[in-house]
Amino acid sequence: MVTIKSKKEIELMREVCKIVALTYQELEQKIKPGMTTLELDQIAENKMRSLGAIPAEKGYDIGIRGVPPYPATLCVSINDEVIHGIPSKNKIIKEGDIVSIDTVALKNGFHGDAARTFIVGKASKEAERLIQVTKQAFFEGIKYAKAGNRIGDVCHAIGEYVHSQGYSVIREFQGHGIGKEMHEDPGIPNYGKAGRGIRLEPGMTLAVEPMVIQGKPNILELDDGWTIVTEDGSLSAHYENTILITEKEPEILTIL
Repeated sequence: MVTIKSKKEIELMREVCKIVALTYQELEQKIKPGMTTLELDQIAENKMRSLGAIPAEKGYDIGIRGVPPYPATLCVSINDEVIHGIPSKNKIIKEGDIVSIDTVALKNGFHGDAARTFIVGKASKEAERLIQVTKQAFFEGIKYAKAGNRIGDVCHAIGEYVHSQGYSVIREFQGHGIGKEMHEDPGIPNYGKAGRGIRLEPGMTLAVEPMVIQGKPNILELDDGWTIVTEDGSLSAHYENTILITEKEPEILTIL
């Protein structure tokens, strides 16, 4: 069921989403070659808790037998890792890596969700372009995130833009509604047909998240049950924000 947030609930969403944005601000300042992904995770958890939120991904259980609850604050995915990379003291960030980070904070019963892909040091022009296209795909999509439009209008715009740039979107994972639950209706795939799906209404809060692959869209799941990688080893990038549907333009809640 799609939830419409009250004015009070929207204010609580703004508060927790600001904490997510502040967490990314700190991560961007501190990420550097030689760090472990676990060090990044600890920075993020400390920041969230200092601001009165808790890391919602830590302990998140997808309910699949044999897959343990997620153990960390962040998903940290490097280069060909698309999403859900588990932080580790053994995974060291190197010069030229592209590092996609996804995190969710919880405060006062509401969730904020965002993802960013960072270049660490100097990366190739190809990597820089992939990251820029992935970010722009989000903004192409939310041009249509207006009351009266349909969710398919957003999905279609993202997919069309990504494909026009010569890249692929993954089909197995998607964006989603968000609020009291981390994942709410509607699902928001990064492809689709315009004019389809639910009609957008003021008060909806949505996590829109292009996940873009440099090569073919095929993906694999690693043995940890979480980490998703590109099948052909090509680079991937991820960009996400929580947005609010309003009477006019959408409000991006996870940008300062």
